[in-house]
Amino acid sequence: MSTSIGVIHYNWPGYDLKGFARRASEIGYKTCELQIGDIWDEDEDDDGRQAEAVRDMLAGYGMTVSAVAAGNDFIQAERGEFEAQIARYRRVCEIIPHTGTDIIRSDGGWNRGDKVAQELWDGMMLEAFQRCAEFIEALDVRIALDNHGVSTNDGDWQLSLIERVGSSRLGVNLDTMNYRWFGHDLDKIDQFYEILAPHTFHTHVKDGTGSRSEYRGAALGEGEIRLGNMLEHLRKAGYDGAWTAEYEGSEAAGGIGYEKCYRWLAQHVG
Repeated sequence: MSTSIGVIHYNWPGYDLKGFARRASEIGYKTCELQIGDIWDEDEDDDGRQAEAVRDMLAGYGMTVSAVAAGNDFIQAERGEFEAQIARYRRVCEIIPHTGTDIIRSDGGWNRGDKVAQELWDGMMLEAFQRCAEFIEALDVRIALDNHGVSTNDGDWQLSLIERVGSSRLGVNLDTMNYRWFGHDLDKIDQFYEILAPHTFHTHVKDGTGSRSEYRGAALGEGEIRLGNMLEHLRKAGYDGAWTAEYEGSEAAGGIGYEKCYRWLAQHVG
């Protein structure tokens, strides 16, 4: 089982990327998830040189990259925009390996402006990931579909998508809190952990309480999420990726919340 303890480059107020790397490494983190904007400017494509520079900077702090968030949106009202998202995603999949990871942390779609009827979402995301499956093997990358927002926040649906696409390179980024944020109860969330464990490529280990407007982030072990159940299912499935802390509580300043998360992970998986 993996003992790699990582952290997401998110909710670190007052830190630029280098400052984040310095502080995260001081806490003890050895790997991190980045966002595509950290490593690539799509308006001035440099063919991966920025990604390599970031990789080398992190290495100077003893850190690697566990995944990069693609920032994709496959729910589009206009066909031209949908095609542009597919083309952009392919380029993202070409750039991200320059960081040393093969994991593309991916969203489904956001339906910005509420322009697309909900009954069309599934078909759009299915087509998108089927088409992505046609090139990800040649690029030697894996897609970790996040249960983020509304469109993908159901473990049964995620598993259905994986099965329908039929590629071993499509799996999930298992976010332990997002299902609860959406409104699923804790028993159902435990079921999601179990059915998705064999397909988990990456994690966001996150805690908190409540759903939607009642949601409050917390350090690991301080919320209501049954993190021990998640660990049990992923261990049983042979998970070998990073245990990546994500913190959305009130102690973000100075990395205090992430210090607490690291201590919990070090105790339970380190």
